[in-house]
Amino acid sequence: MNWLTNAAHARWLENETDALLDFASGAMVEEGFAYLSSEGEQIPAEGSQLWLTCRMIHCFALGSLLGRPGSATMVDHGLRALSGHFRDDVNGGWYAQVGPDGPMDDTKAAYAHAFVILAGASAASAGRPGGKELLEEALTVSLQRFWREDEGMVVESYDRTFTDLEDYRGVNANMHTVEAYLAAADVTGDDTWLERATRISRRVVDDFARNQSWRIPEHFDANWQPLLDYNMDSPSDPFRPAGATIGHWFEWSRLVLHVRAAWAARGVSAEDWMLEGAQALFDLGVTEGWDVDGADGFVYTVDWDGKPLVRERMHWVVTEALAAAAALYRVTGDANLAAWYQLWWEYAAVHLIDTENGSWVHELAPDNGPSATVWAGKPDTYHAVQATLIPRLPLTPVLAPALAQGLLDTH
Repeated sequence: MNWLTNAAHARWLENETDALLDFASGAMVEEGFAYLSSEGEQIPAEGSQLWLTCRMIHCFALGSLLGRPGSATMVDHGLRALSGHFRDDVNGGWYAQVGPDGPMDDTKAAYAHAFVILAGASAASAGRPGGKELLEEALTVSLQRFWREDEGMVVESYDRTFTDLEDYRGVNANMHTVEAYLAAADVTGDDTWLERATRISRRVVDDFARNQSWRIPEHFDANWQPLLDYNMDSPSDPFRPAGATIGHWFEWSRLVLHVRAAWAARGVSAEDWMLEGAQALFDLGVTEGWDVDGADGFVYTVDWDGKPLVRERMHWVVTEALAAAAALYRVTGDANLAAWYQLWWEYAAVHLIDTENGSWVHELAPDNGPSATVWAGKPDTYHAVQATLIPRLPLTPVLAPALAQGLLDTH
């Protein structure tokens, strides 16, 4: 039985999409969307964070395109928060975190701004008022503030006024910029965004990853020299963990396949490194990430010899492995990928999907017991929602534009 071609499994995925959107609906607050606890309760001290609010807009835009009543209201609410509470009308861009009394963190980061682009693209695909305008504004900010044409990459973060630029450069922000630029290319019809997504992907995968035995360096100095010892004194950082991050190998594997498919749809032959890199990253993620320490699950990070560094299990790593397996199967038809896909959904159902409190447990200990070393609570449904939809959609266009074109379950 191949679940990737099974209509009954697609119905199960649809039910899980609905359950995740239902859980996420409890996050709505005046300033956007709140950080939720493990029980789905709002945590006021966390305020509304830009990256989370934008991910919620994206998820509810997908819900609206799936015909889920109430989702459009959530999208519109999030768009109002971005145009009001989050927007810096003086300096441009959007604040990183806001509360009832205004900004709680007024920095401007490429990571979060990539999700503003994604939110705008998905809202525009869903036909929500203000979505297209948000997308255009977010792309302008990205191009003027973060993109570096000579480097083919984005820089990391600024202060409130876009004056002081952090010396650090990060692959994580660039990864989500690829995701955002792919969506922008599909929605706007401007292939310049696809070209930029390709340039980032080529440098990260065909250069940085290849030269490090496919273990992607995450942290760099201002000249894009890798900092392989970065954060070794705090290896469990949620955004800048030490070593190499297993889940990002799967995420890059899938994103490269989206890039490859986008060019193919435009009649452009794929570059050799694309499928090679996607396969290599996936294979290494399985070899060095899955069940490497005596228990099922993916370790969070490994060192530069491929040995486990942080052994806690993050829910989002499983979702990205599932999505990458589905994407790579779409390209290769390899039955082994379908087997991994089934095994990882089995793991998710047993250990991660919380049928009592809703959503997915965000972190497990190395023995798959409770843990909150890196992620407390359940603030994020984005990874899991996408894992329920990517197996049901083509590789190009990307999620929201594909749904808008009626391509669900048509591949």
